[in-house]
Amino acid sequence: MNMNLMERHLTAAQSDQPDRGELQVTVLSEQNVPVADAVVDISYTGDPENTLEELRTNAAGRTEVVELDTPPVEYSLQPSANMPYSEYTLRVTAPGYEPAVVSGTEVLSGELSLQNVRLHLFRAGEQPDSIVIPDHVLYGSYPPKIAEDEIKPVNTSGEIVLDRVVVPEYVIVHDGPPRDTSAANYYVRYKDYIKNVASSEIYATWPRETLIANILAIESFTLNRVYTEWYRNMRYDFTITSSTAYDQKWSRGRNIFQSISDVVDEIFLNYLSRPNVRQPILTQYCDGQRVQCPNWLSQWGSADLGENGYDALSILRYYYNDSLYINVAEEVSGIPESYPGYALKIGSSGADVFKIQEQLNAISNNYPLIPKLIPDGNFGERTQEAVRTFQSIFGLTSDGIVGPRTWYRIQEIYVAVTRLAENIV
Repeated sequence: MNMNLMERHLTAAQSDQPDRGELQVTVLSEQNVPVADAVVDISYTGDPENTLEELRTNAAGRTEVVELDTPPVEYSLQPSANMPYSEYTLRVTAPGYEPAVVSGTEVLSGELSLQNVRLHLFRAGEQPDSIVIPDHVLYGSYPPKIAEDEIKPVNTSGEIVLDRVVVPEYVIVHDGPPRDTSAANYYVRYKDYIKNVASSEIYATWPRETLIANILAIESFTLNRVYTEWYRNMRYDFTITSSTAYDQKWSRGRNIFQSISDVVDEIFLNYLSRPNVRQPILTQYCDGQRVQCPNWLSQWGSADLGENGYDALSILRYYYNDSLYINVAEEVSGIPESYPGYALKIGSSGADVFKIQEQLNAISNNYPLIPKLIPDGNFGERTQEAVRTFQSIFGLTSDGIVGPRTWYRIQEIYVAVTRLAENIV
């Protein structure tokens, strides 16, 4: 482990007091409407009867950010038998809704943990919705990945293969091994899936370049499954599984981390390629400690490389060799409009501004804190205010400028509030 890193956290290691992390909870209805004034009781998962904090949601369905105890940050920076995160249980209640319980929400030292909770309308005789978040992959015990070729043959007659690389709107996640017919299938928005897997597979405390490298590997693995229609060619009705033996760890209802979410928002269009190969490569990886995997990315090893100054591409080439490069998907499915290639701000005008104004108006029906606009195609102070409010609600930098992150987030939320799909989580 890099000594500079250890020095930066020496005070925390020597202190008798635990480290602190942050948690924010967002409560939504089944119709993607924020639930205001919901009560969120927080306790240690090991002591669920002792409430530590009681929070209430605002008009956007969000609680304030609360600080909570965590183990020392060092536990997540190098392999250790010690659990590097604290686990909390959340009990969420609101008038007219079934209560919900989330057990095992993870909070890491120095990181903001984001927990979404979806409430169902009250129905007599219904049991409370209960989500149990399993151990993080780097701490718990999971089966190692079954090795596969990183490039799939696509010449077999009758095989289904996409004609271009497309970021899908949803992936269908089979919550178990492929042959487990009792496991449920869930429709999960692509970016939400990547954020969930990354928060399950790596630690948010790692260097930013390490996060980027690992998230690129996760995205490329996923897009290979999408591009080659891997499971559909085997007559399954899903895109990918939650089994670490076959794919990547995904957990229904788990929390994500802000630092991971930020990276995914920035690079979700990317994947990894080889020269003269159209498909995203199946970038397999392992922890590099309990499981050794030559020629695959080592998760713990990538953390060390990041601390030693390697950038994301150098980390990836260290494991997958120098012929690897970062590519960009040709299309994003399920959004009304792709980013126009330039930021919208005060003084901007035209059709793109008009579209954003109309979309923000639709979103404001569910999020009334966003002021209503008169769509005129002119980006004035009122539009800037609406954009800033949107950014504040959804955890973006509140600068009032519609750059790529804000543009795509507006598209996603617009689709979410104007179209409902069954089994979406």
